Amino acid sequence: MTVSATDPLAPPEVPPVRLETDRLILRQWQHGDLGPVAALRGDVRVGETLGGTLTEDQAHAFAQQMATEIAGRGWGFFAMEDRRSGHFAGFGGLRPIPFETAFTPAIELGWTLSPALWGQGLATEAARAASSFAFETLGLDEVVAYTAASNQRSQAVMRRLGMVPDPALDFDHPRLAPDHPLARHVFYRLRRP
Repeated sequence: MTVSATDPLAPPEVPPVRLETDRLILRQWQHGDLGPVAALRGDVRVGETLGGTLTEDQAHAFAQQMATEIAGRGWGFFAMEDRRSGHFAGFGGLRPIPFETAFTPAIELGWTLSPALWGQGLATEAARAASSFAFETLGLDEVVAYTAASNQRSQAVMRRLGMVPDPALDFDHPRLAPDHPLARHVFYRLRRP
């Protein structure tokens, strides 16, 4: 694991973590990520699992928020870069859950990839790196993940990671209208090995 602060959107208060896998780099956000993250969050296929698409300004604000969080603690939902091409691949990592529900406070393990990269095992690869960092470096006992009940792709990633569902903690996402088709979310947890 190396530390880098190249072209960050937010000046670091602490050195940002950089996680590397065989095919990905999880790193601090850079200005060059703004166009690709707007395209990603504007993609209808991605919006189908995240409660809708974002405008360019909303996607930029999201990236800035993620960069600020990483600048403050050194880790968060990183920008993901494809090591082969150097292109933006998506985002993911670890983040304190920013809303209250029955299982908070908790640290979320999350991922969102460009649809062009779906089905290649990259989400699992990124999530394994982030969960290893959570347990081995941060000393966390548990990370959690949640997704819309209809999002079978993300649930498959959770199962591949060894995450365990806890139906008693399934919930209606507080940031979605109660009648929204994605409101119902399933909850998974992964405990330290």
